Amino acid sequence: MTKNPKDSRRKPVTLGLALCCAIFIGGCSRSSDPVSPAVPTIAEKPAITGAPEVGRIDARGGTKIAVLVNKQPITTNQIQRRAAFVRLRRIKGNSTTIATNELIDEAVKLQEARRIGVVASEAQVNQAYGRFAQSNKMSVSRLDQMMGQAGVTKRGFKDYVRATMSWQRAVAARMRNTTSAGGTSPAWLPAAGAQSAKATEYTIQQIVFIVPQAKRGALLAKRRTEANRFRAQLNGCQNARQLAVGLKDVTVLDRGRLLEPELPPRWAKAIKSTPAGKVTRVQDDPKGVEMIAVCKTREVIGSADGIDSNILSGGKKESPSNKAAREYLKQIKDRAIIQRR
Repeated sequence: MTKNPKDSRRKPVTLGLALCCAIFIGGCSRSSDPVSPAVPTIAEKPAITGAPEVGRIDARGGTKIAVLVNKQPITTNQIQRRAAFVRLRRIKGNSTTIATNELIDEAVKLQEARRIGVVASEAQVNQAYGRFAQSNKMSVSRLDQMMGQAGVTKRGFKDYVRATMSWQRAVAARMRNTTSAGGTSPAWLPAAGAQSAKATEYTIQQIVFIVPQAKRGALLAKRRTEANRFRAQLNGCQNARQLAVGLKDVTVLDRGRLLEPELPPRWAKAIKSTPAGKVTRVQDDPKGVEMIAVCKTREVIGSADGIDSNILSGGKKESPSNKAAREYLKQIKDRAIIQRR
């Protein structure tokens, strides 16, 4: 592809600037090089009704089609740009392979969002773009400049924003249809156009007094008494392991951080009614007798557009709909026709 004369006069972007840019940018979507007016272009039609319009492909072959997702092309140019962000995010593995897989997933997600009519509009994308700049304490023009200096187009990043916003809406719409027969949606599911969503995050510890199934009838009552004695000595999550030392068949499991919708259904009510630093009542379990220590709680407030302002600086956000989103994506990918070239 013929180089733009301006490129030879542009000063190289320093590594520090590139890394700085990476901290502000969560990823990018497709971006194709300018096509000379003298060169004919090929515009493919979407394979699915409502699918995103395919970008122009240089008939000379400067940008080649690497993958077709339901006949929607992903170009080598797109993959190269996304691979750069994979490396800047310090994700281990083959950056080209990871980038290709990300773009395939993104294409499938956006196609599904278009199918059910929840694609973010241009105005909504622009608003999210502006909020992203504001959350990183910079003007939109400064964000534009950074992306240009790092070799990322504004259009490409906005395509990423649109795909992210639209997929979050698709997942939310799906869960609203399946979570409640009465039609009541979970409070954390953001409405279209909302700017924030809230959920309580619980850090919990599970303590299990194991009872062998063969001896359940003879030992269950005794183990329940031992568990209650143990519970009375607990100081939240501070001394559970220390107390368990020397006790037979007692397991302390760190369950990490769970958002309210991800709590085990059997324990959800008890956990939500237990203050931080306290322990739930003892309950019988198929494994024996158990209790849950609530180490701490906090309210998580996330952007409803799904664009994490700290996505590359350790601020990865775990969505409450994460599991549902994975299952949803698997279903639509299984139906998709994906051709790698």
